[in-house]
Amino acid sequence: MNITYKSNHVISVEQFMSLLQRSRLGERRPIENKTCLSGMLDNSNLTITAWNENKLVGIARCMTDFHYACYLSDLAVDEDYQRLGIGKILQNKIKENLQDTCKLILISAPNANDYYKHIGYRQNPRCWVLEGHEALS
Repeated sequence: MNITYKSNHVISVEQFMSLLQRSRLGERRPIENKTCLSGMLDNSNLTITAWNENKLVGIARCMTDFHYACYLSDLAVDEDYQRLGIGKILQNKIKENLQDTCKLILISAPNANDYYKHIGYRQNPRCWVLEGHEALS
């Protein structure tokens, strides 16, 4: 299997939606909302994708200033391609685009906590979330 990686390669909403459905991340993303998915793609400023020929099999989607903070919003690998090192390669390719001063930050899916700890991330208990439909009190 020859997996190729592309930086900031344009993908369609349909390709993104299909990959999310073929990964565990689809359970926590608005895969029925094409407008939201399109906005997610259009407003990311660093995306690395993994391809098996013409099939999108992985994505790391980020928002970053490249110097201080890089928020890894989505890391998804097709379930048929998991445990091949694709996720780790995607993250390393993200890091290749960042300055040494830049932190890679993410919110883990519950079932992925052990994975991130295993590959070197440190857990930070200070994350807070306000859902889009919720108001500040």
